[in-house]
Amino acid sequence: MPQAITKPLSFVEFLEADPDDSKRYELVNGQLVQLMATRAHDDVADFIYDAFRDQVRRDQLSYKVSRFASVKTMRDDGLVQGRTPDVSVIDKAIWTADPKAYAALEGPIQLAVEVSSTSWQDDYLYKLAEYEALGILEYWIVDYLALGATRYIGSPKTPTLSVYYLENEEYQLRQFRGGDRIVSKTFPHLPLTAAEIFEAVGR
Repeated sequence: MPQAITKPLSFVEFLEADPDDSKRYELVNGQLVQLMATRAHDDVADFIYDAFRDQVRRDQLSYKVSRFASVKTMRDDGLVQGRTPDVSVIDKAIWTADPKAYAALEGPIQLAVEVSSTSWQDDYLYKLAEYEALGILEYWIVDYLALGATRYIGSPKTPTLSVYYLENEEYQLRQFRGGDRIVSKTFPHLPLTAAEIFEAVGR
């Protein structure tokens, strides 16, 4: 018996289908997917979220920092995706332009952070390409477990924070390890080292 083909969800259908249950979801290959994270993963993401919010207040920056905002991206073949970064930094004017809208954006945000897990390929391959094509100005991959392939984080593999900056519509890469102070164009005065983020587990 032929198997029924499920019609891919549109971005609007994804937003409307996203349950209001304080969990995080993405639209991946046309399907609603719940994002499952370990406690350690959440510790790292929460640490970054708090650090960004502190920096926004300290420098009086016009940014909204979110753990639940989704962005509309597109695969190379044109299929729409709905990505929900572990941490998003959004221009406040864009966020407040329509307070009644879903916590989702169809244009580029200022900064997206992905904390790598066992599905690290998504961060280094698919999301990297999608975020670059969308025009997200800064993209962090926080590989605190050194899961990425050596072609991404080097050999021997050590925890690495990869920061991609958009220049002339292409990402340029800088990487930070151990006591390296993180350089961010979004947060130029951020007083954090890579190690402080990697060691956030259990705090």
